[in-house]
Amino acid sequence: MAKASVVLTVSESKRLIAKGVTALPSVQRALREGMIAVAKGTTNSYIVEELLGKPIDKPAYAIGVTLPKETMCTTGLKEQKLPDVVLKNGEPIEGLTVIEAVKQMKRGDVFIKGANALDYRRKVAAILVGHPEGGTIGATIGTVIARRIEFVIPVGLEKLVYEDIETLSLKTRALDGDEILNEMPPLVPVTGTIVTEIEALKLLCNVDATLIAAGGVGGAEGAVRLLLEGAKEDVMKALQLIESIQGEPPFI
Repeated sequence: MAKASVVLTVSESKRLIAKGVTALPSVQRALREGMIAVAKGTTNSYIVEELLGKPIDKPAYAIGVTLPKETMCTTGLKEQKLPDVVLKNGEPIEGLTVIEAVKQMKRGDVFIKGANALDYRRKVAAILVGHPEGGTIGATIGTVIARRIEFVIPVGLEKLVYEDIETLSLKTRALDGDEILNEMPPLVPVTGTIVTEIEALKLLCNVDATLIAAGGVGGAEGAVRLLLEGAKEDVMKALQLIESIQGEPPFI
């Protein structure tokens, strides 16, 4: 067995995950004969580029981003957003929102939405909901479940949490007697086809990846260090893939 260690910055991870999502058999099938709806989000903007095969204005395909409070830099974020990307048989459908698209979907179609937290051991993710009516997830999750639409959740390992998601979700709810002192969006648990850097590398290169360390400075803040294991030719393929995405510019 061959082994290697790699470091991926946050933006490099997003690019890798986007390639992994595009390689999913369910996504490939829906590209040929079905519908794919890609909700807005940072990682999803990379997925849109991979699906369309061309660059887009990624910050214009992101909503609800988390920024540092004291050194907030919104350079590059756009007030004017790109329209939602919905594909039917691989071709974009103009004028159809993700929420409207989900209402038309059936089993075998694909809905893609990122997450803000990940309990990897239990394969449960969670989404912060700031909209008073539940946002995109609130408007779609019932239909997605009832119609057995493939729910793909691209999420980087930087978003790992150490408590189970259900416990964290309960903590973020405003219960009787709780005094909410500032903005506190609730955390909504979701399950589906979770794609992290680990799944992406398995799909694309047939290697086993393990998170062994995280963090860094000088642009590597939030980076993940992965141990790759597998047949030598597969590990070499993974190293070549990672080399091809290293240097991915920061999101903004």
